[in-house]
Amino acid sequence: MNVLPSLSEHYTDPKTYPPGVAFLDGQYLPISEAKISVLDYGLLHSDATYDVVHVWNGAFFRLENHLDRFFAGLEKLHMSIEYDRGQVIEILHNCVALSGLKNSYVEFICTRGMSPTFSRDPRHAVNQFIAFAIPFGSVANPEQMKHGLNAAISSLVRIPPKSVDPTVKNYHWLDLVKGLYEAYDRGADTAILIDENGNVSEGPGFNIFAVINGRVLTPRFGVLLGITRQTVFDICTNLEIDCSAVDIPQDQLLGADEIFISSTAGGIMPVTKVNGQSIGSGTPGQITNQITMSYWELHKEENKRMVVRYLDDK
Repeated sequence: MNVLPSLSEHYTDPKTYPPGVAFLDGQYLPISEAKISVLDYGLLHSDATYDVVHVWNGAFFRLENHLDRFFAGLEKLHMSIEYDRGQVIEILHNCVALSGLKNSYVEFICTRGMSPTFSRDPRHAVNQFIAFAIPFGSVANPEQMKHGLNAAISSLVRIPPKSVDPTVKNYHWLDLVKGLYEAYDRGADTAILIDENGNVSEGPGFNIFAVINGRVLTPRFGVLLGITRQTVFDICTNLEIDCSAVDIPQDQLLGADEIFISSTAGGIMPVTKVNGQSIGSGTPGQITNQITMSYWELHKEENKRMVVRYLDDK
């Protein structure tokens, strides 16, 4: 017979949480104290939408674009929150300011919430808004940023857009998580899923790009329209590099000169090995490095920045 743990074993030391601040139920809390109900359909049904923006050197990057996508997602999912756009901006600013973090990963969420009668009808649920700021994190660690990620093309098909609209950021990640474990079993760092036609799709939290004969290509079908993905298009326009959204067969990806991924969590990150074979020279490529440098330079442009008002600012 299993022995039940004592009450003391249930206690979680707040120090095991990353530093950060959350906004929940109209109040700001240490991240360790932010909790949702076990009856929230965001938990029970993965019925939620969210967005992630980062703060770099004390300023949000492209926050307005992330807000556009978030509010569009609310409308598509028949959700609503009690805060308007200006109030959401204020809440996000406050989370970061209270955390004191100069480089931060900031997430804002709307869950379906719960019905007072636990009704199965989603129209009866009271939607819930949550936000939090924690230290900046990246898909790739410093070593992988320097030498490149080792990826594996998964046998798993990404949830098709006929089932779940990929332009609405969501928590339907079981296919991505299964793909990750498949990649780990093959000695890789991360996974690249395919679409229903067998072409390259996206990975856990990132879009993918291939550099082929000087052109930058990215999957067009069934992928999240990432804000960092759009930033790559903008950079390529400035650098006069052809960048297109197209179907990318798996063998075309494997034959690419360079591969990189894009995400709010990390920016532009090189991939130097796929399915056990080196891509190009086996090191981060020239175009990848050029786009990476341009990406971080964009963080200095005033029209892309929204400066955080920290508590110690005069």
